[in-house]
Amino acid sequence: MDAHHPLLRRLPPTPEPSADELLDAFLDYTMDAGLELYPAQEEAILELLAGRHVILDTPTGSGKSLVALAAHFAALARGQRSFYTAPIKALVSEKFFALCRDLGSDQVGMLTGDMAVNPTAPVVCCTAEIVANMALREGASAPLDVVIMDEFHFYADRDRGWAWQVPLLQLPRVQFLLMSATLGPTRRLQEDLEARTGVACTLVKRGERPVPLEFEYHHTPIHQTVADLLGKGLAPIYVVHFTQNAATDQAQALTSLDICSKDEKAAVKESVGGFRFDSGFGADLRRFIGHGIGVHHAGMLPKYRLLVEKLAQEGRLKVICGTDTLGVGINVPIRTVLFTQLCKYDGASTRVLSVREFRQIAGRAGRKGYDDRGWVWAQAPEHVIENLRAEAAAATDPKKKKKLVKRKAPEWGYAHWDEKTFDRLHTAEPEALTSSFRVTHAMLLEMLDRPGDGRRAIKELLLAAHEPRPAFRRHVRRAISIYRSLVAEGIVEELDEPDSQGRRVRVNLDLQEDFRLNQPLSPWVLDTVARLGRDSPEYAADVLSVVESVLDNPQAILNKQLERAKNEAMTEMKRQGIEYEERMARLAEVTYPKPKGELLYEAFNAWRPRHPWVEESIKPKSVARELFERAMTFREYVGDYGLKRSEGVLLRYLTDAYKTLVQTVPIAASTEDVDDLISWLGTTVRSVDSSLIDEWERLKHPEEEAPPTPQAPPDLTVNRRVFRVLVRNLVFSWVRALARGDWTAFESVETAPGVEGEPWGRQRLWEATTAFREAYGELRTDAEARGPRWFQVEEGPEAWTVRQVLLDDEESGEWSLVARVDLERSRAEERAVVQLVDVGPTASMAVAPVLGG
Repeated sequence: MDAHHPLLRRLPPTPEPSADELLDAFLDYTMDAGLELYPAQEEAILELLAGRHVILDTPTGSGKSLVALAAHFAALARGQRSFYTAPIKALVSEKFFALCRDLGSDQVGMLTGDMAVNPTAPVVCCTAEIVANMALREGASAPLDVVIMDEFHFYADRDRGWAWQVPLLQLPRVQFLLMSATLGPTRRLQEDLEARTGVACTLVKRGERPVPLEFEYHHTPIHQTVADLLGKGLAPIYVVHFTQNAATDQAQALTSLDICSKDEKAAVKESVGGFRFDSGFGADLRRFIGHGIGVHHAGMLPKYRLLVEKLAQEGRLKVICGTDTLGVGINVPIRTVLFTQLCKYDGASTRVLSVREFRQIAGRAGRKGYDDRGWVWAQAPEHVIENLRAEAAAATDPKKKKKLVKRKAPEWGYAHWDEKTFDRLHTAEPEALTSSFRVTHAMLLEMLDRPGDGRRAIKELLLAAHEPRPAFRRHVRRAISIYRSLVAEGIVEELDEPDSQGRRVRVNLDLQEDFRLNQPLSPWVLDTVARLGRDSPEYAADVLSVVESVLDNPQAILNKQLERAKNEAMTEMKRQGIEYEERMARLAEVTYPKPKGELLYEAFNAWRPRHPWVEESIKPKSVARELFERAMTFREYVGDYGLKRSEGVLLRYLTDAYKTLVQTVPIAASTEDVDDLISWLGTTVRSVDSSLIDEWERLKHPEEEAPPTPQAPPDLTVNRRVFRVLVRNLVFSWVRALARGDWTAFESVETAPGVEGEPWGRQRLWEATTAFREAYGELRTDAEARGPRWFQVEEGPEAWTVRQVLLDDEESGEWSLVARVDLERSRAEERAVVQLVDVGPTASMAVAPVLGG
């Protein structure tokens, strides 16, 4: 027990300490730390140490984290495993690092679905779905003793609420601590938990905040409102928006205010240190931060969000413009929350915020240890503010008053609110939690593979769910349909006799160990991948297209692809002289890229009648595939499409594509090219943002912490397999450009040093391509031409020589494109630096290729 983690020294020496011993030890720790418990904290800790379930419904800033720490401490002292769950990875990682500091990195692990850090530790931080899936997979025998479910109001979330409900239904031997600041009535939940576990459940509820809030409604333009707050010393200010673009636009607009002094700007610069702003949005964020303004939303890379949180915790930022991402418990000290509006688009319609939504965000204001009170201000609608200003300006002039035309409310993206709405939102009780249980094939797959009778376990789960009777019947029908489809697809197998674990049904043993059906249409992926031609050179890319078609659409990226496709189509139609009306009609039919779209739709339409439970449809698209085939880095793709405000969207999408490839495509469908593609995609995702891993390494060795130093760029060439894929894709993109006569694609291509004659520019490339066509006809760019047997690499310590055979209809292989790969520059520039050596007859080159090898 080292000095870095004083709570560990408080662990009682006895193997089965009493509740009194644990309480005394924990109170000693709080006293040494200078922490004074509130009555609600004392009550909750006493109930937990007595072995009871606790529902902790207290305001933000009332010390729920300390109660959770006491639960972890007690479990650790008793030799038990405790799990902390949260809805988002950012909150999971924040709690993970906090517990590492309190308990030591050896005692704490983290599981998020994307990464596993010390997963067998006695204390684990994870997303809610991790514990829910453990409960489904192992039931009452799951290796959990204490589960702390933070932000428990997510129980009512339409899409994810099942993950907060399933553990309550499937873990009868677990002690639960359910925490939120906005629970509403909980009587039914308490009674149900007590009935299932036979253990008393105590509600600890307090309405008073340690740091009280002041509420004000304002009719001034937002610039003036922010300036007023700064003038009153009420920073840091969190300016709440409900779209990512609005948050970024507001940050840009506020740079016109003189927010920070010269000394404050210098302090910000020192805190930033050698942080690498190495992506499209990085330059903007660096500028905003230099003005003392942060931006925080899900469209940003995780490392940028972490930087903003770090600077805010250090008091370096006076204003943060963001979405409601900070309303999910992330510990950033905010004195004032400023709502720019009180309505939001929820995916179906624009509506006024619920009381729960409002209070979750407003609760960020005024944190204990920073403020003696917090402020929550809200803006009147923009058109109302403008009308009031116009009326004031015309008040002394009858002519202006008579001609005054009031601005109307927006026709879309708006739901009316006023000061009465604001008063209701901050005084009313949160709405009652409602069950959001749903049945998925992933859920059934987990339960069917558990020891014993999985089918009976599914029935018992459906009966236990907190759902009305009509919903129960709907869930049963869906479960039966899904089960039949899993059997029909060979995903699960029915046994004549129980196996060694007592199962009459189990997951097919030929599937990979980490096989998952995490997407609603994963069974269709299995069926369709099995029907693809494995001998096709495009097989790996086609597998990726199948996977992409079941992922959620990254709309910000698809919009950019569609915009480009329409611009290119319009340019071509104008060149052809097509009339305006015809151009508009054709333009309406243009869509973003959908490789193999017709084949995919045909496969789905044939598959769907056999699976009546399916409610979703496929969504063909090409984001990961386009990145792969165009041989682009993450940064290049962001720059090419102007996605700097959606980098986080792209990273999450690529991560989902990678996970689905790994967990859903069966081993039997894998080939060397598929493995190469998966390795490339995994490396791409990991190389973009390793901020969590870096912080974990620092926590493992706290004694080695040093001042921030410039971060070294990742070495792109370390994984030779992945780097080879990147080079191969880039070189073939040149072949495609040669075939279509796109000389502009070579404007940034360097000629290798030592090449005789003129550099490889437009004229020389045109002459080489013309000579090829005169001798052999058109240059092929089909799947066979892209095949691995026409690409060779000779690796050297400082450079590679690569040869791409240029294929004609006879596959003579008598012409090649040769290039040099500069390894040192590739490492330094974080991209494949490939230089053109020659395009011409193979026989005239220095080294002849080994065709068909």
